[in-house]
Amino acid sequence: MRPDRVAEASDGHPVLRVRERAGERDLEACVGVLARVHKADGYPVNWPAEPGEWLSGAAELGAWVAELDGRVVGHVRLARGTADDAAPGLWSERAGVGVEATAVVSRLYVAPDARGHGIGALLMRRAAREARARGLHPVLDVVSRDAAAGLYERLGWELLAAVEREWGPGQRVTLRCYAGPSGDGEASAAVPAPAAAARSAATSPRSAG
Repeated sequence: MRPDRVAEASDGHPVLRVRERAGERDLEACVGVLARVHKADGYPVNWPAEPGEWLSGAAELGAWVAELDGRVVGHVRLARGTADDAAPGLWSERAGVGVEATAVVSRLYVAPDARGHGIGALLMRRAAREARARGLHPVLDVVSRDAAAGLYERLGWELLAAVEREWGPGQRVTLRCYAGPSGDGEASAAVPAPAAAARSAATSPRSAG
């Protein structure tokens, strides 16, 4: 695994860093940011009884956080697919391989007050890079109304299909299923925030997966 890099502060500008999630303190910070995202955007659709466990989970292959001036403002996870994930089966059927050849990018979100710095794109590329380093193809599901779908398409992710799922009594959702591009297409893992913002003010999603 390639080490994450840290950007140097420049002219007093905030510094953006993507690194591996580590320990309970990080997890608690991530839950706090998730609560703010849920209040602002309704993600996740159903607030989990154990949000820390929802963020990590037994199928996890890796997880990363984004820091802005040392403050955790974003999160993404890479995991093995479960029965709730539609994208692994769709991609494996198309590629003629087993679902074990995929890894699911999920639990992607960025704090409402930290958007506009390209954080979502950096987190996505970091997770996809780790999937490929493991010889796995990155895929994901996202609720169709989530604005993050536009980010995936700008990053070259391919829409496989839209499928419907029952998430509870009377709760039917449509999921857009994506597969990552064949190339890496990554950006720097850590850059001064204004530089990232200049590339695209719209690349930080509210939520995904």
